[in-house]
Amino acid sequence: MGQTLTGLLTSVRAIAGRPGTPAQSRPGGGPDQALLAALRLCGDHLSALAAAGPLTDARRTRLIASIGALTTACSTPGADAFDALLRTGQQALDSGGEAEARLALALADEATALRARSKGAWRLRGNALDALGRGEEAITAYERHLALQQNTAASRDVERRIATLRAAGDRIDEALTLFRAGADTRADTEASGAAARLSRRLPAAEARAAFTGLVRLRTAEHGAGDPAVRRLAALYAEHRRLSDRDPVADPLLGGAEPIGVPGLRRLVAGRTVCLVADTPRTAEQEQRPGSPLAALIEGYDLVVRCDEARHTAPAARTDLHACTLRGDTPWKGPRWDRRAGARLVFGDPLPHWRLALRSRLVPGAQDRVGDATLRRPLHDPALLGEEAGAGPASTAYTVLRLLDFLGTPARVDLIGFEGPAALSPREREWVGTRTANTDDTAVRITLR
Repeated sequence: MGQTLTGLLTSVRAIAGRPGTPAQSRPGGGPDQALLAALRLCGDHLSALAAAGPLTDARRTRLIASIGALTTACSTPGADAFDALLRTGQQALDSGGEAEARLALALADEATALRARSKGAWRLRGNALDALGRGEEAITAYERHLALQQNTAASRDVERRIATLRAAGDRIDEALTLFRAGADTRADTEASGAAARLSRRLPAAEARAAFTGLVRLRTAEHGAGDPAVRRLAALYAEHRRLSDRDPVADPLLGGAEPIGVPGLRRLVAGRTVCLVADTPRTAEQEQRPGSPLAALIEGYDLVVRCDEARHTAPAARTDLHACTLRGDTPWKGPRWDRRAGARLVFGDPLPHWRLALRSRLVPGAQDRVGDATLRRPLHDPALLGEEAGAGPASTAYTVLRLLDFLGTPARVDLIGFEGPAALSPREREWVGTRTANTDDTAVRITLR
């Protein structure tokens, strides 16, 4: 990776120039100056990474690959490098470090300079400012994004984030108002200094420290039983909660019922179950009126589908939807808005799983939601208890193993899993040892 990083840095410098020097002009023109400035910023970041030693973080490796794609786009005549610029900024944010967040903000600034009416550029700028704790500036950028966004459904996450940032700032304003109303004695001198340092425009970490200091001083001066101190402490707690995570629009998720291992066992008991693969062939046959496959699927008591549907029709029957959280930030994926009777989400660690449910579940899109007892059936000692060293499992395989463990379905079939890419060799071997019947006409594998 070190040699690759050095080679990429050389390419970046050749196209964009070194810090403080203009890029060399090329016949026929070249990338916009804002793109060259963005590329120089990437070069500076690559230089810092190279000086830091060997790379062991997969997220930064992906960032380097994204910078490589941007470099290629900038060096290809006629190529539109703007999308590559936005992807690089987003990958910098996904890397999670403060230096990467600063890089993302700098790239977003160049993107907005290139296209002032790009909703993607303004959202990237808002996300970067948000990651750096600059909430009030993030709100301004988010509002520019909303003004350009025509798809209201796609903007709901941004609207919720704006509401959260404003609510956190409102708690600070109310705390300062409360303090000023009671700051009428000489004993308040030190607390007055703490209050003077507190503002909703402070970066999040500084605001949190100033708020903490104010609460500590007021508690020491007036005691924890003082009504004003109790209210101040409540505002502080609300501010911390809002700083840590967005509130759930509907905490009850439209009345969805949590379901654990016993509930799932009862749900599938004595019923015929089919897992339907999301393939173009299966989707086309299922949607064809009067097709044998559509009639076959409709005849099952429970239809199970896995992960994000790419080919299946939006209105396709789904009694149980299962998905597996992937990547470093699984809570940032698309929301699960396709209708399902029950939804199981597999993932680890527990905080990531909880945050993903808070962020991606849609109220009213499911009647039941799998609880934490079902989030890792393959490795949970209370269920299958396998070692984690076998590599990641597909969602379909996890569902099959879970149903096999429960042992209550009358029948479990796989439909459309005939391709070699549908399951890994290890998973296909497990299926093969338990296959009771194979129907080539319907592309059906009967397990039990």
